[in-house]
Amino acid sequence: MAPSKPTRPLKRKLVMSIGIIGAGNIGSAFARALSRNGIAATIANSRGPETLAELTAELAPHITAGTIEEAAKADIVLIAVPWSKLPSALGGLPEWAGRIVIDANNPIEAPLFKPAELNGRLSSEIVAGLVPGARLVKAFNHLFANLVSADPHAEGGSRVLFYSGDDAQAKAGVADLIARIGFAGVDLGSLKVGAALTQFPGGPLPALNLVKFG
Repeated sequence: MAPSKPTRPLKRKLVMSIGIIGAGNIGSAFARALSRNGIAATIANSRGPETLAELTAELAPHITAGTIEEAAKADIVLIAVPWSKLPSALGGLPEWAGRIVIDANNPIEAPLFKPAELNGRLSSEIVAGLVPGARLVKAFNHLFANLVSADPHAEGGSRVLFYSGDDAQAKAGVADLIARIGFAGVDLGSLKVGAALTQFPGGPLPALNLVKFG
């Protein structure tokens, strides 16, 4: 019997489409970081694409407005929605079929800034339940929005962005995106460990502006 041919590894998709659900402070800051680096994305909010005309005019041609359904079809989807509105924003969407979701949410919102009741769960565990079939990575929730949109090399090094998750390939995809927009990604491990460290309120890492040199 002839020896079997070795299995060829699947080619990694070099360019992944990006969607953004939520056009508030973090969603808009992420869009600006992408645009500054020439990376295309579709951004959506609950009020419809026409309400994003000013933002997309600023960030043209890289950032375009779409519906939540259109943004959710991307290979990588960042979600940054006020905590109480997450169920309605994500409800009714098709199963995520292994696509990568970046959880940039924190369980607190204006104007009261009262922490949500999580009943002993991590906020990322709750978000994961709202995106069945997704590979969830926690990232972009621990920095102030103005630091996400600003030049990550302003202090002479590379501003640090933490990320965590339970799927190694999904984390690699997010790490690649973090590097493409100029940040220094730091892998905090599993969601159980990393999301607890970066969750606000409660974790020790939110709002720290750390810079990696060398």
